[in-house]
Amino acid sequence: MAARDLQERIKKLIVDRRLPSGAPLPTEPELMEYLGASRNSVREALKALQAMGIVEIRHGFGTYVGPMSLAPMIEGLAFRTVAGHYRGEDSLLQLLELREAVETGLVSRLAGRIPESDLIELDALVNRMEQQAAQGGAGLADTDRAFHATLYRGLDNVLLGEVLEAFWDAFHRVQTDLGGAPQDPKITCRQHRDILDAVRSDDSVRAEEAIREHFGNIRARLSTTHPQDPHMRHNERV
Repeated sequence: MAARDLQERIKKLIVDRRLPSGAPLPTEPELMEYLGASRNSVREALKALQAMGIVEIRHGFGTYVGPMSLAPMIEGLAFRTVAGHYRGEDSLLQLLELREAVETGLVSRLAGRIPESDLIELDALVNRMEQQAAQGGAGLADTDRAFHATLYRGLDNVLLGEVLEAFWDAFHRVQTDLGGAPQDPKITCRQHRDILDAVRSDDSVRAEEAIREHFGNIRARLSTTHPQDPHMRHNERV
């Protein structure tokens, strides 16, 4: 039986038995009998599924349903973007455009619909960003990330939150690897204040424009980013 077929049958077993993350899978001999496959074939299939986060192999304890996180997606996005960048492709811009398309499409739905408790939290985050900007920008990226996560939390879509986190992780890991001109922290703060003011005032058009301006500024900075020697250490200079 082909390795791919074994993987699909193990995934079907998880779905059919409605096994949650952390639930134990049948033992290796049980899987061999159930799948009609050799020990080596079953182990190879499980290793492949572990790489995808679908199962977790705990040596000495057994195999369990994995966290099924988007970590493999993040790794794939980050690697594809870096590799494409070094081939001269606009892969970092493409990744940015993907995230921009998602956020632009969502923000207009949020205008006037964000709970007051979330608005208070968003206001506190922007205030923190302004304090961090005044102190040179240390910690600003983490607060920026928290702002976007809180902004879309009201849509109550867990998968959406995970996808946005995946885009964020991949983009910022790649951006850190590739370098580029840093954004003026004061501009970052103003743009996030504009986004917050727009969604608070139930102005969906203005909210969408604020998001586009935010990403447009990032896009402009990316135009200054050029491939470096991938064998260089990140702290070396040319």
